[in-house]
Amino acid sequence: MHKDFMEDTADAAARVLDSNWTGRHTVPATGLYPHQWSWDSAFVAIGTRHRAPARARAELVTLLDAQWPDGRVPQIVYDVERDDDYAPGAGFWGAPTSGLVQPPVHAWAAWLVHCADPVGSAQEGFLARVYPRLVRWHGYLYGPRAGGVGLPVTKHPWETGTDNSPLWDAALARVPPEARTPIRRPDLRHAGTGERPGSRDYRRYYRLAEAYRDAGCADDVPIGFAMVCPLFSTLLAVSEVALARMAEALPDGGGGLLSPDGGGDARAGAHEAAGAQAARAHEAAAARVVAALDEHLWDEDLGLYVALDDTTGRTVRRATVNGLVPLLLADGQARARTGAATSGRTAGTAAGVGSLLAAGRAERLLATLAGPGFLGGGPYLPSTSRDDPAFDPALYWRGPAWFNMSWLLLRAVVPLGRDDLAARLREHFAVAPPEGFPEYTDPDTGAGRGTRQFSWTAALTLDVLLTDETVALPNPTPPSPPPLG
Repeated sequence: MHKDFMEDTADAAARVLDSNWTGRHTVPATGLYPHQWSWDSAFVAIGTRHRAPARARAELVTLLDAQWPDGRVPQIVYDVERDDDYAPGAGFWGAPTSGLVQPPVHAWAAWLVHCADPVGSAQEGFLARVYPRLVRWHGYLYGPRAGGVGLPVTKHPWETGTDNSPLWDAALARVPPEARTPIRRPDLRHAGTGERPGSRDYRRYYRLAEAYRDAGCADDVPIGFAMVCPLFSTLLAVSEVALARMAEALPDGGGGLLSPDGGGDARAGAHEAAGAQAARAHEAAAARVVAALDEHLWDEDLGLYVALDDTTGRTVRRATVNGLVPLLLADGQARARTGAATSGRTAGTAAGVGSLLAAGRAERLLATLAGPGFLGGGPYLPSTSRDDPAFDPALYWRGPAWFNMSWLLLRAVVPLGRDDLAARLREHFAVAPPEGFPEYTDPDTGAGRGTRQFSWTAALTLDVLLTDETVALPNPTPPSPPPLG
């Protein structure tokens, strides 16, 4: 990629992020999405860290400031002055946040933000501030949200991050398409009807949200939707390993800070031991998530992971990008961090590195990613397989290529040495600037879909351009030496 093009693109992406910055957080898009979204802010922080690391830290801290007492990190933190610009808003929930959640990418994002500027992070006490909150967030997912197979369940399609994916069709069909709340669609002012979920879907979305809200957002009350998502669980596992890194980096494993007097070798050794112990606990938790993924969500015929309906106990055999994201767990570095907890797992993948996944899974996932349903069938990565009967290149999560999915898979294939697939995934980011940093694109033509000037598109484009990281969980960047003389 030409140096001038890279610099121009990076500057253009940074301008989008500057425009969408409110002073405390970044909105996904000033028109369609005027509030703070949970996993959007995590992706935004990943890109912002390169040019404004302090702002990236503030992005995550602001989100975590809205954490509920039970540990959940809310899907949306509302700007109550713009409650009429998005529906459902704060008035629907009767609170300044949504009661729903989104995929747990936050600890991974926090570690990447720390690594980009470890000196500034330490000066602000960033890890010490976010680590206990992130531990509570994961604890909520392992506790009230644990499903029958031990993986967290999502209570609404909006929680999956892939709202109208075919993975949720059968479960959503059980929900009556009726809601008490008048349904406004301000989203249609910013995107065509053929690019957004339909009115029947929205009536079901509202019906589910009403049921959850009316139950006090209690997770032990059945509301008719409880799905285990491979994307959601994978990000939990990766973020759990990120928590292990934080525990090792923090004095006393995140449980306290070293005294200013140093405390002697014995005290330092005790703190170091506490950090190692906490790290092992996080690594073991990640290994349990991956083992459950392998046991319950793998589909040998499709060559990827699928969703599980916690209500019926049956898997949903649909091929979507959600089921490719577990390729992140084939990173040999991740296996090295989890040690004996992964005994019995494969000793190598197609690239000759270790894997958290069961034997042969990484090779199958790579083949599926390169196959005709995904990258083998067109230039960009579709959200739903081109072979699925629901595939629609324009309709939200039923076919369009999303930049965060291209980024996740790029992060997965680079450590595996698959430069061919990495190059294909990077091509998606080349269409972002000329298309106005769109929310998503047609997977065959690259034409922009949804809203424009979309924050995570700009942020992840910035990350692809500026990062030299070759692993999902890098080490902190060492500080630059002082100038000579």
